[in-house]
Amino acid sequence: MNLVGHLHCFVAVAEELHFGRAADRLGMAQPPLSQRIQRLERELGVRLFERSSRRVELTVPGRLLLEEAREILARVDRIHSLAERARRGELGALRAGVPADLTGAVVAALIAEFRARCPEVRLELREIGTAEQIRALAEGALDVGVLRHPCEVRDLGLGPMLGQPVGVLVPSGDPLAAAPEVHLTDLTGRDLALFSRDEAPGPYDELLAACRRHGYDPAAVHEARQPQFAVGLVLAGSAVALTPRTPETSGVTWLPLVGEPLLLRVSCAWRRDAGNEHAVAEFTAAATGVLCAQAGMSPLPSAPPRRVVPRPASGFLA
Repeated sequence: MNLVGHLHCFVAVAEELHFGRAADRLGMAQPPLSQRIQRLERELGVRLFERSSRRVELTVPGRLLLEEAREILARVDRIHSLAERARRGELGALRAGVPADLTGAVVAALIAEFRARCPEVRLELREIGTAEQIRALAEGALDVGVLRHPCEVRDLGLGPMLGQPVGVLVPSGDPLAAAPEVHLTDLTGRDLALFSRDEAPGPYDELLAACRRHGYDPAAVHEARQPQFAVGLVLAGSAVALTPRTPETSGVTWLPLVGEPLLLRVSCAWRRDAGNEHAVAEFTAAATGVLCAQAGMSPLPSAPPRRVVPRPASGFLA
């Protein structure tokens, strides 16, 4: 019996709960599909579906088998993907994602550190937001990523959690620029430039909620997909920007916030079944060290990861 083929048929019928729609989805006629399900039931010795003229329902054994069948098929897909990567000579590569706001110096240091640790592995680095990284990790298109938290980390392994204080970027001629640090309430009435919510919905919502808790409810929020767009808004006097400490830029001044009320949380993440544990571990160690040494981050006490349920959007980090 072609178990994988029969499981494909079983999952299609279980998800559609309709033999005709499942047959269309699989690109086959309905009678052969019914025969395959019957053969699978005979092989397993259990009835997987209750059928009537009006409806198809999973039996208790069918419901138990469904999750296992999905996992088996996912593993088969990963085997095919691995074989294809071997055919293309890509097994010596590590595909890694990093957020768009890392400076050039940090990226260069990360590449150099990873090369020193794993000279035999080619690092394919992609500038990619947290939400897209999570999708790419789930699909097997990415081996490891540097994520902003909170985000959905189910089925992912996580490296050390790092914290990065957030300050405010204002025009150098602004009265606030002369202060050593500012309160969030000092920003009342001003528009805010912030990274795009699409790229990292959890951190976006968390930062805005923290701003409001500390007395700053932005008049408007302008989403900036690239750090330089936010800098341009600040230079024009159109908004202030909330960001970790940035390299000095003419015309703008970065200021810390009193009490450090805003914090971005960052960690490396990878698929638990990725199969390239050594390269992933070395990248995680390299990224953690470089982010602490050159990006102003520091380790945070370990805590259980939070599951995130993104809220609808309200308006250059990723």
